[in-house]
Amino acid sequence: MDNSRPALAIDIGGTKLAAAVADPGGRVVTRDRTPTPVGLDAEQLWRTLEALFTGVLEQAGIHDPAELAGVGCGCGGPMEWPAGVVSPLNMPGWRAFRLRARLARALPGLPVRVHNDAICVAAGEHWRGAGRGHANMLGMTVSTGVGGGLVLDGRLVNGSSGNAGHIGHIVVEPDGPLCGCGGHGCVEAIARGPALAAWAQEQGWRPGQLDATARELAGDAAQGHPVGLAALRRAGRALGIGIASATSLCDLEVVAVGGGLSQAGPLLFDPLEQALREHARLDFTRQVQVVPAALGQSAGLVGAAALILAADRYWSPD
Repeated sequence: MDNSRPALAIDIGGTKLAAAVADPGGRVVTRDRTPTPVGLDAEQLWRTLEALFTGVLEQAGIHDPAELAGVGCGCGGPMEWPAGVVSPLNMPGWRAFRLRARLARALPGLPVRVHNDAICVAAGEHWRGAGRGHANMLGMTVSTGVGGGLVLDGRLVNGSSGNAGHIGHIVVEPDGPLCGCGGHGCVEAIARGPALAAWAQEQGWRPGQLDATARELAGDAAQGHPVGLAALRRAGRALGIGIASATSLCDLEVVAVGGGLSQAGPLLFDPLEQALREHARLDFTRQVQVVPAALGQSAGLVGAAALILAADRYWSPD
């Protein structure tokens, strides 16, 4: 593949849709984003996405798909991988939506690659972010859900279904709350933003506010609200225990944590680190470093671009 050309990168999540043009080195040249629409059907969602990435290409002065090296896309799951047939949990308008095929039709003649959005975050952080220079890392997103992607021996690990590294469903509290997957006590059931806000409301934080968010919860915690602080300790502990388990299994060097909730900073990372050190007791597990994702909100876009521009490390099915 000619990697002297830029790539179109797309990041589809439950909170926002984002698109960018990335140069061959992974630098985002132009970008735009829009809140993920609520209540739209499949075609309306597609038209929203198409208008977004068409506008980004126009901003970059790209008028012919042949000027691109390809299209990389991260999308919330579940999905059929690598076919790119997606059914994002937080986008009910898309069920068995043939995203990869639609992108290929809109931008003919280009390689199109679709992977899980959290896996793209991991790829981006390994390629150009906090995992750069490390062969073994886990990239995590803690936001509407909790997802992850795994890089071992310098290459993205896909697993049999493309879901390797999905730390959100490591069980950290066997008798804990019901998870959307049907199990109990998964990291995601405890630490994902909506679950955390719901737990806090049960403890008396902003009772009756139907649209209360984890962002507001973190803001109140930063002002010293006791329930907000307890909620972030609860999330941090779940994340720390999950990371300890993943480190024991995969011999990780670094874990990069991104997503909206990670912006709470030490209020989340301090209890995470405490729980990690309580549970990571073997010598090799004590070496792991947990750091904020270095690329911030660009991580998923950079990782999507990596599916095209650094495919030797981050894409294998084709």
